Amino acid sequence: MRNKKISIFGLGYVGTVLSACFAKKGFKVIGVDIDPFKVRSINQGRSPNIEPGLTQLIREAVKKGRLKATDDTNCAIADTNISLICVGTPTLHSGDIDYQYIKRATRDIAKAIVEKKSGHTILIRSTIFPGTTDSIIKPILSKICGKRLFKKIKLCCNPEFLREGTAIADFFNPPKTVIGVDDKKIGQFLISLLYHDIPGKKIITDVKTAETIKYIDNTFHALKVTFANEVGIFCKSLGIDSHRIMEIFCHDKKLNLSPLYLKPGKPFGGSCLPKDLKVLVYRAKKNDLELPVIYNILPSNDFHLKNVLKLITSFRKKKIGIIGLSFKENTDDLRNSPLIKITESLIGKGYKVSIFDKNVSLAKIFGSNKEFLIKHISHISSLITDNLRSLIKSSEIIILANKEKPFKLPAISKEKIIIDLVRVNKLGNHKNYHGICW
Repeated sequence: MRNKKISIFGLGYVGTVLSACFAKKGFKVIGVDIDPFKVRSINQGRSPNIEPGLTQLIREAVKKGRLKATDDTNCAIADTNISLICVGTPTLHSGDIDYQYIKRATRDIAKAIVEKKSGHTILIRSTIFPGTTDSIIKPILSKICGKRLFKKIKLCCNPEFLREGTAIADFFNPPKTVIGVDDKKIGQFLISLLYHDIPGKKIITDVKTAETIKYIDNTFHALKVTFANEVGIFCKSLGIDSHRIMEIFCHDKKLNLSPLYLKPGKPFGGSCLPKDLKVLVYRAKKNDLELPVIYNILPSNDFHLKNVLKLITSFRKKKIGIIGLSFKENTDDLRNSPLIKITESLIGKGYKVSIFDKNVSLAKIFGSNKEFLIKHISHISSLITDNLRSLIKSSEIIILANKEKPFKLPAISKEKIIIDLVRVNKLGNHKNYHGICW
């Protein structure tokens, strides 16, 4: 079957692993590289890279006639309908991506497609910055192939999530499979052809999202390593076993290792996070420890709050309605609420502010929260209303700061500006809707 024949461009670490693994799955694979050593190694049944189990897979695939390598792009394209681009995207001295290998592979493939005179499917597996497909790859293909032939090319982004040392296991049991496409049907076809027997979540999305996810994954992995190391430094200064601390930390799959707290939105607040961070930072600095990631969590949160204020004031409207005052939904806790800081800043700048929070009013609130409201922010308590419809009607800008369930938001006319800090999805089509970071 012609669709079971694929070509893989770039026989570096990723390309070699993919070539061997797809061959193991029954595909006939042609690996393409300009390096004669890599081509020769593959054809001799050896891996050009060190990776557990890889040479054995390559040897078996070559012996069965499922894998061969070449430097001839034209032959590879002529004999396949699907190509995976796996060439390197190294870093320039400036920190940006060196695109020379992506450009070269794209040009070579485009010229070969012209020779073949028929359509082709290309999956970008190299790690490329968001927008690269549109700004670099598509223009090269269009210019060389011409508009008519370019329309027959299906171009997708299919990032890889392989870890060195466990790459073969990661291929056959990935954390997720992501394909970014302009046409969802193409994504469904490719998943059914290439990954139907691979476990894990299959995600079809747009090209830019697929281009982005690998950067976010790796940034978070780097953050985790750095966080754990800084925890180690802090614990060692106190004579505490950091490995035991992190072992206990990792037992919490509900909060610590979970999707919770990983949704972009408003700054954090409350009685716990700011207080405990301040104590940890104070003690660490007192012991002359260098913990740059931990030290910058609170400043980053403050910077995010400034971004909220910057967005609000950019519209030059003076009547502001805030829905939600507590630090998060389903609570009346006002301690360290970012909305109090936002409200105080707006009042200081001469804005007219009204606030609705069904959990926060002098009629309902009691105990320490009532005392805090009266003693510490009495100037804000006078701004609280229990009439949501009136607040919406009288405001020019409406800030959505809490998202409670069940909570029905009255209709908001299109001339009103909505600033959403909590991702109320059903309002995304509103004419003047603005998400704080989406």
